[in-house]
Amino acid sequence: MQLHISPSLRHVTVLPSKGLREFIKVKVGSRRFSYRMVFYSLLFFTFLLRFVFVLTAVDNIDGESKCSTIGCLGKKIGPRILGRLEPTVPQVIYQVLGEPLKEDEIKGEDEIPQTLEDFVAEMKDTRPDAKTFASRLKAMVTLLEQRTRTAKIQEYLYRHVASSSIPKQLHCLALKLANEHSTNANARLQLPAPELVPSLVNNTFFHFVLASDNVLAASVVASSLVRNSLHPNKVVLHIITDRKTLSPMQAWFSLHPLTPAIVEVKGLHHFDWFTKGKVPVLEAMEKDQKVRSQFRGGSSAIVANNTEKPKVIAAKLQALSPKYNSLMNHIRIHLPELFPSLNKVVFLDDDIVIQTDLSPLWDIDMNGKVNGAVETCRGDDKYVMSKRLKSYLNFSHPLISKNFNPNECAWAYGMNIFDLEAWRKTNISLTYHYWLEENLKSDLSLWQLGTLPPGLIAFHGHVHKIDPFWHMLGLGYQDNTSIADAKSAGVIHFNGRAKPWLDIAFPELRPLWSKYVNFSDKFIKERSMQAEELEVEDQTISILPFYRHLSQARQMKKGGGRDLADPSEFLIARLCVFFSQLMTD
Repeated sequence: MQLHISPSLRHVTVLPSKGLREFIKVKVGSRRFSYRMVFYSLLFFTFLLRFVFVLTAVDNIDGESKCSTIGCLGKKIGPRILGRLEPTVPQVIYQVLGEPLKEDEIKGEDEIPQTLEDFVAEMKDTRPDAKTFASRLKAMVTLLEQRTRTAKIQEYLYRHVASSSIPKQLHCLALKLANEHSTNANARLQLPAPELVPSLVNNTFFHFVLASDNVLAASVVASSLVRNSLHPNKVVLHIITDRKTLSPMQAWFSLHPLTPAIVEVKGLHHFDWFTKGKVPVLEAMEKDQKVRSQFRGGSSAIVANNTEKPKVIAAKLQALSPKYNSLMNHIRIHLPELFPSLNKVVFLDDDIVIQTDLSPLWDIDMNGKVNGAVETCRGDDKYVMSKRLKSYLNFSHPLISKNFNPNECAWAYGMNIFDLEAWRKTNISLTYHYWLEENLKSDLSLWQLGTLPPGLIAFHGHVHKIDPFWHMLGLGYQDNTSIADAKSAGVIHFNGRAKPWLDIAFPELRPLWSKYVNFSDKFIKERSMQAEELEVEDQTISILPFYRHLSQARQMKKGGGRDLADPSEFLIARLCVFFSQLMTD
């Protein structure tokens, strides 16, 4: 067979022939090359060169890590067409990594690579097989995991201890004020004055409620509230505290009046409602305390647990905090009973700072809702403003999963507007107590610790969202808070462990709180100086009976020693130093 191509490339003729040699012959016409043939040949090679150039340029643009255009087509399908496959991880590596860890695999920590750099260097030197490679990698990762776990648990332990402490210069404030209350009639003044008592139930005033057993924190809230108010003469602040803090709290606000604002200081035991019949929340707290006894083996016993995850251990350490079994933490759920004559109140936590006038909160139309709160699932700060119900409630529990939507937006405690009139028409308080009981029956497995999770449930469907300007959160657990945003917020909240009165507070955020503390005040300044002086004098203070302290004070007085107006001052100072050293140890 012969293949005959015409000079013009327009005709191709196949002629019969004999033999293999004749079969592969290709005869071209007598004119070997015509001008037209040369032109088409050059045109073909020009197109081919351009196509090769485009492919080369695209490959260079795509690079080695990205292969998405036509230039990589050959790279993608070439190996498959030719039967070549890209190398995969040997199966033996998966097998070794999936086997249970043997005790002897992490023995001799010094021989295990401590860093990725050490591991890579060892592999280059020894050139091991896949099984040895996987074994060494597993040993290194396991060792690092153990060290990370230990460090994480220690971090949680130190944070727990730090957040439960009080700075040396402040922890004696309550003792000094209690002594002042017993010796100074001006520290025992009735709050408010008798002529101002009718204002406590007058709904034309702006009523704020603060529940706290921290005198210094309460003073900052009160001072910032009154100082930034445009109508301080219309402000009524109801401070609720426990029995042990009542005298110091009354002494402080008696000696530091916030005129023309009206301040009421009242102990829980002064409310008639708490003395009549049974109080469901008190019963729930008693049961709650029994359940939490399983967490009270001491911090060392909790940390020694080798089976639980660090977050679980952190939760148990957090359960040791007294605030989670304090009535002060549950008091807001009983506001309608505590203030039966009031229509609307703003409830304040003691770790907030008020930076603007809050009277416009009374002009907000609640649309029949009970709780005016800032939602915590919308905002620029994704770390703080990304909280939904699934962030607090345990949706792996069927009781939670069948009643609530995990993606529903959560809201914040700390600065809340409560319409008490609308509240009294609901069963919010009963719902709260019901779920507390259910959580106890479930061994505290329905939600994380705290009062916000049961609050999210109790107020479900009764929340009116307000502008985030009124409540900025997160200043107590993250240090990347924008200072400019914090300064421009109406209320800032130091929720979290790093409270502004603690040594672990974030230095750049603390001035927003400390600007409302008068560190030249004698009750704060003298406690700090006197404790420091006594620490220099006597570094070791043992537990002695009170009469020995008083005896020593009298001897010093007679001997012309330190001039003390009253031996009780020396007693309090010595106790301050003792408790300070005890807390430090």
